[in-house]
Formats: sequence, C-alpha cells, structure tokens
Amino acid sequence: MSKTARLPVIAYAIAALVIVVDQLSKFWVLNVQGLSEAGDHIEISRFFDLTMVWNRGVSFGLFRSPDGQETIRWLLAAFSAAICVVLVVWVWKAQRKWSAVGIGLIIGGALGNLVDRVRFGAVADFIDLSGLGFFPWVFNIADAAINIGVAVLLIETFFTSDKDKTAL
Repeated sequence: MSKTARLPVIAYAIAALVIVVDQLSKFWVLNVQGLSEAGDHIEISRFFDLTMVWNRGVSFGLFRSPDGQETIRWLLAAFSAAICVVLVVWVWKAQRKWSAVGIGLIIGGALGNLVDRVRFGAVADFIDLSGLGFFPWVFNIADAAINIGVAVLLIETFFTSDKDKTAL
C-alpha cells in the first residue's frame, strides 16, 4: 500500500477514535454524572467544571433553533452530513499525513455531534473552562477535535514551505 493510499485509513481511524471518545464522554456525563438538564453543574477545580448545555445551533450556539423546532434540527443534521461527505472525498485527494490527521479530526467531531443531534435534537456540551477568565464557551470532545483539525490544516497551509507541501 502506497503512502497516499494509507492516508484515508489514517483519517478514518482518527475519526472513529474521536467518535468513540466523544460518545463515551457524553455517556459518562449524562448517565454516570447525571448532568442531563441544562445548567446542571459539577465544580471540578477553579478553572474547570462540568456544566451541561444543550446546543441547538452550530459552533458557539450560532443559528440556534428554538426548543421543538424540528426543521432547523434536521437542516443542521443534513448540513453536518454533507460536510462529512465532502471531507471523505477530500481525504482521498490528500497528499500529506497532516492533512489526513486534520480531516480525520474534523470528520470525527462532525459525526460525533451529528449523533447527538439525531439522538437528542441538540448537541451535549459540558466542558466548561470559563474559570480561566477568557473562554466563556462550553464545549465537548467533538468540538475540540473539529477546532484542532481546522488548526492543523491551517498550520499546514500557512506554515509549510511549498517544497514540503509536495513531499509525502
């Protein structure tokens, strides 16, 4: 198997790992810790808490749908699925390992949140770092994977020489 043929395998393995870790963490928070209602809260430390937020929108609550608004829920689910299809095709054209890693992280995060949107009608967010004083948003493992994946792709794009971009 050539190096480029292995890149989709790397991406899909990373995506699968993100989905599993994301869904296990959500199961733990919802079922073991019992944080199921919006606003439920467990203080862990001065800067890190578990705070349940049901995100009915996209990143940081943008395009949030009101409770019971099924049309927006399914439009957001369809949008997430479409993005995943585009990324699955893109990874087959990837020429570099870091592209596959970034795309895999984004696919896994998008699918992890898509599972929530289909199951619950909203995405379960619970990682609260607002105690740091500069990060007011609550997020989850899938959100973190998406952001890290985008950062990896941006770093690769802007901080890699043209010579390195063509090498495997």
